[in-house]
Amino acid sequence: MADAILSNNSVTRYYDLLFVELGDKRTNHWPLLGSPFPGLAILGLYLYFVLSLGPRFMANRKPLNLRKILIVYNFFQVGMSVWLVWEAIDGAWSHYSLKCEPVDFSNSPSAMRVARGVYVYFLAKISELLDTVFFVLRKKHNQITFLHMYHHTVMPMVSWGAAKYYPGGHG
Repeated sequence: MADAILSNNSVTRYYDLLFVELGDKRTNHWPLLGSPFPGLAILGLYLYFVLSLGPRFMANRKPLNLRKILIVYNFFQVGMSVWLVWEAIDGAWSHYSLKCEPVDFSNSPSAMRVARGVYVYFLAKISELLDTVFFVLRKKHNQITFLHMYHHTVMPMVSWGAAKYYPGGHG
């Protein structure tokens, strides 16, 4: 019994160290950044839908006409991308060195602007999971390649790590 309590306590301490203490104090409380589990759950549901549930659901159905939804979705994605490019140019690269740039962990307006940009980039990677969902619903299976799935699964994880630990700078 004592070993189980000690082990559980060690796991809890390791979890706190890894996901609370080592995380950037400015972003720890932001949605989806406090723990890796919400993001991993989203990715798990994404993979389950795209690889199993979605194809089975669409097996005996005609492809859905998502034209209007895709126009709104693409408009949103383009708007977010334009904003991210603007933030990268005006808020980061115009003030950053292309050499090794340390992370500014302060709460200054410029440091928070860069942290917010990294966080929005992470949210963009989550929203881009809908690309594949739309492919499944439109029965565009030829566009769902291993590389596509790998990219859309790994990028949210990598950008989560950037937003959680090093939101700005080069680490």
